[in-house]
Amino acid sequence: RMEGLGSYTLPTGTEYRGELKDGMFDGEGELLFPKGGRYRAVWHRGAPTQGKYTFADGLEYKDKKWHYCDGYDRRFYTEICSGLKPAGISQLTNLDPPRRIPLGCYDCGDGFYNPETRVIVDYKNRFLRNADDDEHEWIIQTCRKAWGKTTEHKPKP
Repeated sequence: RMEGLGSYTLPTGTEYRGELKDGMFDGEGELLFPKGGRYRAVWHRGAPTQGKYTFADGLEYKDKKWHYCDGYDRRFYTEICSGLKPAGISQLTNLDPPRRIPLGCYDCGDGFYNPETRVIVDYKNRFLRNADDDEHEWIIQTCRKAWGKTTEHKPKP
């Protein structure tokens, strides 16, 4: 069994780096998720006893007094860190500039959705899943769609 300091990559692509004892996470270590998030924790016999999750963009999750996107403050994390854009310029996603969505498709949060084929692919164009009727309706009603032309803010000369 694994023992001491080391790393282990799970089949999902998540990697553990830290202390191991008798084949289990034990001591200080962190999980590194494929999309950039990380969970640093103190582990005991494979279970975290205390830890902190940090999203890929640097936002730290707090289980108490969590005020991010709570209905009162609707700013994206990048807006909290860098400030709001001038009046008349919208920030549509946490990414600035936002991802380019393939023509006729939607950005559904974990990839792009083509309503004609009902296929969702990740942002590297790898198949994720087929959308059922409920997910199709939700995406059509709530997600950002690619348009024929891109509009950008152009400052006055």
